[in-house]
Amino acid sequence: MLGYLFLAIAIATEVVATTFLKFTSADNPKWWAFVIVVVGYVASFAALSQSLSRGVPLGIAYAIWSAIGVVAIVLISWVFFKESLTWVQIAGIVLVIAGVGLLELGGKHA
Repeated sequence: MLGYLFLAIAIATEVVATTFLKFTSADNPKWWAFVIVVVGYVASFAALSQSLSRGVPLGIAYAIWSAIGVVAIVLISWVFFKESLTWVQIAGIVLVIAGVGLLELGGKHA
């Protein structure tokens, strides 16, 4: 169970870091955003490593980490940055979630 707590921390820090990338790429990049991005990604990989060392299988951890990250970033981009979200993209989100669910269901559990 502790492995999945570290996985949640890895996801949260990766989403924060990726969100703040938006502030590093504008016409007027913010220096403080670079700090958040670097610290966020380092924390994310450290937490992911801790998750793996506590028994979460690599394939499952990476699938959950990347899928939740993608869905979260799409939703954050839509809400906060007013980026588009079409029905086709929503269908893609549903497929990503279904795919990760199938990976988890198909895995061997102790």
